[in-house]
Amino acid sequence: MGLRDLVERTPGLRTVLGGMYRLYGQRVEVHLGRTPHHVGVIMDGNRRWAKAAGGTTADGHRRGADKIAEFLGWCDETNIEVVTLWMLSTDNLSRSAEELALLMGIIEDAVTELAELKRYKVNPIGTLDMLPARTATILKEAAEATAHLEGITVNVAVGYGGRHEIADAVRSLLQEHADRGTSIEELVEILDVEHIAERLYTKGQPDPDLVIRTSGEQRLSGFLLWQSAHSEFYFCEAYWPAFRKVDFLRALRAYEQRHRRYGG
Repeated sequence: MGLRDLVERTPGLRTVLGGMYRLYGQRVEVHLGRTPHHVGVIMDGNRRWAKAAGGTTADGHRRGADKIAEFLGWCDETNIEVVTLWMLSTDNLSRSAEELALLMGIIEDAVTELAELKRYKVNPIGTLDMLPARTATILKEAAEATAHLEGITVNVAVGYGGRHEIADAVRSLLQEHADRGTSIEELVEILDVEHIAERLYTKGQPDPDLVIRTSGEQRLSGFLLWQSAHSEFYFCEAYWPAFRKVDFLRALRAYEQRHRRYGG
């Protein structure tokens, strides 16, 4: 049994460590200076957390969804302006019908509850036409209901894949210029990176300064491929449902301590 499993199964130890982590977190928070404008999060490890805790896959996904509001509260405290939460990838759409139906229901509830907080501007990103009609409708309604709010912009990435996003941007660009009657030769002459950036799902937003991935995996898996060219990455061992404020503060501290060279 690993330390993580031991803590999860020992309430007394969890209480003691929780107090220690709170004190440590307060110490880290006091010394934070430069913080990111945009944080992307790959919320990984729900199923593994559930297995380690002796629960079901549904338990893991629900606990992961419950973590979102808590995480956004931490972001509020540190003046982060944009948060992108990867809730479901295009690869996840190939899971079993039973698990996919479960995931969609949990995502629908999480997004609805997020909109009902009336604190955050919900912005769905992804290939919505690949999702069940009900899910797509709920995402769009949440966006409409929160469009006027001034809080953190929360990109909920559902049915999202970085390659799909870039392909959609190029497709949009080609269609627009075809409608104008622009020839391929003329388009080649004027095409630059900004033409692509203007058609991404996150158009008008700053690129992520910091990308966090939980569960110990150290890869992007296609998350914000274009936008993360100059991002700092932070890989955390904790599974997403067990991600704590102190883990978040450590990520911010690591970001603060890095000198961003933007490819230089």
